[in-house]
Amino acid sequence: MTKFLRRIWSRYSKLGKRRKKKQVWRKPTGRDNKMREKRKGYPAVVSIGYKKNKKLRGFIDGADTVLIRNVAELARVKKNKTIIIGNIGKKKKIEIAKKAKEMKIKIHNLNIKKFLKNLEKKEETKTEKKTKGKEKKEEPKEMKEEKVEKTGDEK
Repeated sequence: MTKFLRRIWSRYSKLGKRRKKKQVWRKPTGRDNKMREKRKGYPAVVSIGYKKNKKLRGFIDGADTVLIRNVAELARVKKNKTIIIGNIGKKKKIEIAKKAKEMKIKIHNLNIKKFLKNLEKKEETKTEKKTKGKEKKEEPKEMKEEKVEKTGDEK
């Protein structure tokens, strides 16, 4: 499937460079525009003949799609459907990812393995920071006691 993007989208951030939401189609209208003239070597322009079959429209990877916003909706999903996670927060996303992994259901717009692995790494670093912080707080007291002992020995 061809992705139609406006002319010079790769040049400016406001037109979609590194910003997927801004990558939208606009018809090229300039007098000397090579895209409008459909010249060889330029990006494709929206025209007749690019549509999918009616039976396949709305399907991703040949499977019907279902939009999920919570864990209850995930439980109702059948095996041959593809899941798309809706606009949800991190807490629910974590719950849905874990449940989908248990049920062995694929989520189209989320790499479950990678997502959960990154989550575990972040939790580990948090716990490491907390333990290091406690150790640092304890160290100065010990050092002070040692200094007091050293000064006491000299007298």
